[in-house]
Amino acid sequence: MTLFYLGFGGFAINLILILFFFFFVWVWAIIDLAKSDFKDSATKILWVLFIFFIPVLGVLLYVIVGRRQKVINNRSGQQF
Repeated sequence: MTLFYLGFGGFAINLILILFFFFFVWVWAIIDLAKSDFKDSATKILWVLFIFFIPVLGVLLYVIVGRRQKVINNRSGQQF
């Protein structure tokens, strides 16, 4: 409540919402990465390290680039 009296209420609430959003996206990226198959295990390990040690950039790049590197299973069970 003291944040509201100091005039930082809106900023603090926005910052908390942004941090919660980023945290949930980060957790989603870790879960998606754990469930996914890649062509080789080195790629998966590199993405894990990248997401853990450079969280903001790692998550953004994983969403943009890393998800395209996953092995996709089609209905007949063949892998691409």
